[in-house]
Amino acid sequence: MILWLNGTFGAGKTTTAKELASRIPEARLFDPEQVGYMLWHVLGKPRDFQDFPPWRGLVVETARQVLDHVGGTLVVPQTVLNERYWHEIRTGFAKAGIPVRHYLLHSDHDTLVHRIETDTDPESAGARQWRLDHLADYQRALPWLREKAEVVDTTGIPPSRVAELVIAGRGNG
Repeated sequence: MILWLNGTFGAGKTTTAKELASRIPEARLFDPEQVGYMLWHVLGKPRDFQDFPPWRGLVVETARQVLDHVGGTLVVPQTVLNERYWHEIRTGFAKAGIPVRHYLLHSDHDTLVHRIETDTDPESAGARQWRLDHLADYQRALPWLREKAEVVDTTGIPPSRVAELVIAGRGNG
């Protein structure tokens, strides 16, 4: 099984994913960005790695092989705002026989801006403006995301509660 945590920067995907991995037996974190970094190394870095068609296929194939090897649950904290890309990934998992629970972790705009601006992770500091600039892309994607994912509003609730909602298989928004 895959628990896919979608949403924009500052929604709580990474923190919630760590909570889930610590609470669900035989769960592992799977970060599709690592697949993207590998592709940047091989294909160059002129754009978002999600735009590379191999990224989407390799995410599915890597997850399939990991699950075939170890079983359990993969917790995937990854923003996908392009509906066509999500459809490719979801279809790939379906063809591989892998069930997916897709969650949209959502917060209001002011909360997202605050979380991005106050993130203390050293790696986040360099990407702060890039993350802020992509909030508009998230807003444009919200209609299809709300339709294709279970929404969990993370505004004002701790990641431990968000994890409980995901484990219970229900959103709150």
